[in-house]
This record gives sequence, structure tokens and C-alpha cells, in this order.
Amino acid sequence: MTKEIFIVRHGETEFNKRHIVQGSGVDSSLNDTGRAQAQALFDFYKDVDFDLVITSALVRTKETAKGFLDKNIKHIADADINEISWGIFEGKGNDDVKVSMKEAYKALNQKWEQEDYDARIEGGESAAEMAHRLGRFLEKLKAREEEKILVVMHGRAIRCFICIIEGRPIKHMNDYEHANTGVYKVMQDGDHLKVVLSNNVDHLNALNTV
Repeated sequence: MTKEIFIVRHGETEFNKRHIVQGSGVDSSLNDTGRAQAQALFDFYKDVDFDLVITSALVRTKETAKGFLDKNIKHIADADINEISWGIFEGKGNDDVKVSMKEAYKALNQKWEQEDYDARIEGGESAAEMAHRLGRFLEKLKAREEEKILVVMHGRAIRCFICIIEGRPIKHMNDYEHANTGVYKVMQDGDHLKVVLSNNVDHLNALNTV
């Protein structure tokens, strides 16, 4: 059976706009821009006959999928696709902590690129832990019978998830872009998965012409 899987990052939140860390511990809503992005996403893809919508357990993904959920498409909220936990940095901006978060993220990314996947922000989740639950979710997703599935999740989780889908080590996470409501499309044929669209934001062109 061939399946089409659309993987989308949530729309913009005020935390995104203000460069404040969200992660899995901050359950923020979309801002006006995010709601406009979500509406543009729906307008562009509303004629796709999705038979399942999967969101994370966090509000911003459910709000991004609202147009589709209002069509009474079957919906599952799955915490396995929540954003990574950024520990002590969640809910904070760079001016709120003594140690520069930019430097901490840079150091963490360097560790992950060196395959130290157990590295984490204090109190947060490691890349290994995130990859484990995303791998578990992928197996559930591949086994589902629905043929057109919309998955709404989060930036860092998407980066890791696409690595897993493409069979690449997760040290390559940063190779994948993740704009707000950017769309990855994956074709599944049996156990074979192929990414055929990457971080596509054509639907946002309508916002730029208003």
C-alpha cells in the first residue's frame, strides 16, 4: 500500500517571535501570524482527502491543524512527537539566564554532531531520548492503514524525525530546515519511505500578496 504523509511544523507563537525557548514544557498558543499561517496551510491543502490527523500533545500543533480538525477528520494526539525538552531554558530568553543560551545551544549541537547523543541541557531531554520516541512513533505511523496522513509537530523534533526517515545518523539534524508551517511530504511504499517535498512554504505566498 502506498501512503502519503505530510509532516508540518506548527505555526508561529509569541515565544517564537520573541526568541523565547518553548520545548515540551511550554504549552503556548499560536499568535496572529501563526493563526494566519495555519489558515493558509488549510486553504492550500483543504482538498487533500486526509483520513487522519496526528498532532503532538501540545496546543500549538492542535491549533495549527484546526481547519482540518473542523472537518471532523479522525484525530490522534501523540506525545511521542512532542518537542524536545530544553530543561532549565524553557520559558526563558537569552537575557533571563546567566549563561548565554546561544553558547549553550552551540556547544550542545557540537556534542550531537560528534555523536554524543546523551548530551542535554540541564533538566532536559537528550537527542538519544528524543530519537527513541520518534523512532517508536515512526513504527506506529508505518503500520497504520490510513493512506493520507497529516502530522503536525515541532521544529527540532522534525529535524530528528526526517533523519530517522531517511536512515541518516541524527548528527545530521541541522541539515533540515523547519519554517513555521513548513511541509515535508513523505511517500511510503511498504517499508520504503521517501521524502519528496522538504520544508515547502508555497502556501504562505498568499499571505505575502495581501
